[in-house]
Amino acid sequence: MFGYYLDLALRSLKRNKALTALMVLALALGIGATITTLTTLRVLAGDPLPGRSARLFYPQLDHGPREGYVPGQSEPDMTMAYPDAMNLVHARRATRQAAMALAQAKIVPQRANEHPYFTNGVMTTADFFALFGVPFKYGGGWTADDDERRAPLAVIAEDLNDKLFDGADSVGRTVRINDRDFRVVGVLKHWAPQPRFYTQGLGGRSYGDGDAVFLPLQSARAARMGPQDLECYSNLTDINHIETEPCEWLGVWVELDDAAAVASYKAFLDGYARQQVALGRLQRPSTALRDMMAWLRHVQVVPDDVRMQTYLAFGFLLICVVNTVGLLLAKCLRRSREIGVRRALGATRRAIFGQFMVEAAIVGLAGGVLGLLLAELGLWGVRHQPAEYASLARLDLGMFALTFAVAFVSSLLAGLLPAWRASLVAPAPQLKAA
Repeated sequence: MFGYYLDLALRSLKRNKALTALMVLALALGIGATITTLTTLRVLAGDPLPGRSARLFYPQLDHGPREGYVPGQSEPDMTMAYPDAMNLVHARRATRQAAMALAQAKIVPQRANEHPYFTNGVMTTADFFALFGVPFKYGGGWTADDDERRAPLAVIAEDLNDKLFDGADSVGRTVRINDRDFRVVGVLKHWAPQPRFYTQGLGGRSYGDGDAVFLPLQSARAARMGPQDLECYSNLTDINHIETEPCEWLGVWVELDDAAAVASYKAFLDGYARQQVALGRLQRPSTALRDMMAWLRHVQVVPDDVRMQTYLAFGFLLICVVNTVGLLLAKCLRRSREIGVRRALGATRRAIFGQFMVEAAIVGLAGGVLGLLLAELGLWGVRHQPAEYASLARLDLGMFALTFAVAFVSSLLAGLLPAWRASLVAPAPQLKAA
């Protein structure tokens, strides 16, 4: 029976090629716009570390003045001063913890005729790699003892290893950074989580390639490497002594395995803040502890205009579906005599309804194919925009399947009213009119 409906639907669509083309185009435009914006939103709002993000938390303290403080309404700062970050790391109240700051690292190639250049770097502590599950190609990270003795060690990204050492195992070799020699202890596999969650609040990019070099925090500071983002509450007298100045420039991430661990760490964080207020270092006892996805929502890593474009695209799809309903309904009314003859020959209302739903489904699948092409064209346009996330806008297998799912569902919704109207056509009046 389905084959029969399919044959009738194809014959009908071929008889009205212009009308069929309009319906397909209407659906394709709505689907293309929706999939383009939805793919972009999915890239921007995705989970950077699936399976791990729920255990990662970002603690915050408030370094603001006492004036204007309202308990329960004060939002803590995004970064911490050096003493606070180190106190939290050394307290070891979490499964893992790491302090970090972003920096520009000057790489000095050892080959002749190659000029120094700057690249993105991270100053951090030993737990960084295990905390975030960073994959290694060669070697590994450094230890907490290396942090304390300011060992001149470095972990470099695979891309930088390719440039400096032609992709060979460079563990044990030397790389010159900021005019100091660092011994390579590890080379990462490609690692560039999107969004780059650990850069939020530290002045870094939200999307794009990962960082190229990772250095022990104390060693990087000894090499006079400064943080990319620095906020001080008094006149800074010496950039080389920001550890002792009232400045915020470090972020801390911690790993907490369950709800009990989260509650325990929040209690510890609150107690630490109250202790620092009692000592006079802090003026406000407010704190916050957000998991990774809550933190990304808090810092609004997804641009508001992208969300708005997605809402508008779904509205446009709705308009396209309504227009398709109108075209299918007009076509149904023009075929009233044909429907009446089929009913007189024994076709049931269910058969008529099924025939028109098959016809709507064919329109939807055709609209999905054309919509897929339009979505690819739209994403090509996004990739040519001057935005840091532009290169990530690509259609994956999941969105490919979603395109046809949206097309199929949209066409069936568009075909419900015309198919129902067609099934109500009575044969007698149509035969008399004939």
